Amino acid sequence: MHRLILAVLFVIGLNGPLSAQGSDDPITGVIQDQIEAFQEDDFATAFSFASPMIKRLFGSPDRFGLMVRQGYPMVWRPADVEYLDQKSENGVVYQNVLITDRQGVPHMLEYQMIQTSDGWQINGVQFLQPPAVGA
Repeated sequence: MHRLILAVLFVIGLNGPLSAQGSDDPITGVIQDQIEAFQEDDFATAFSFASPMIKRLFGSPDRFGLMVRQGYPMVWRPADVEYLDQKSENGVVYQNVLITDRQGVPHMLEYQMIQTSDGWQINGVQFLQPPAVGA
């Protein structure tokens, strides 16, 4: 069964490099723009989508890029991106994103988005358990 799931995910991944569902939404648009910047190794542009807290934490686009390449390689080089549910709490929007890496492995991430004077920015990303398939 596990092989079947991986095969299905692999075939879905062959449909294109990114499935930018919901990219007309400002929240998913920011996430998509950052992922596209990562794919071009444009860490300065990718860093521009980070919140002030993230910018202070990493200090430079190069340090930020290194963290993403090492800690979030599926975001740096995804095979497929699917935007799932979105919720809002106290002015913070949480966007769930299912990213399939180039080996066909799905990763569920939750992006924390905040509104700043520069528009929506990414204030953090955490791993979630992937959804149960066939449950």
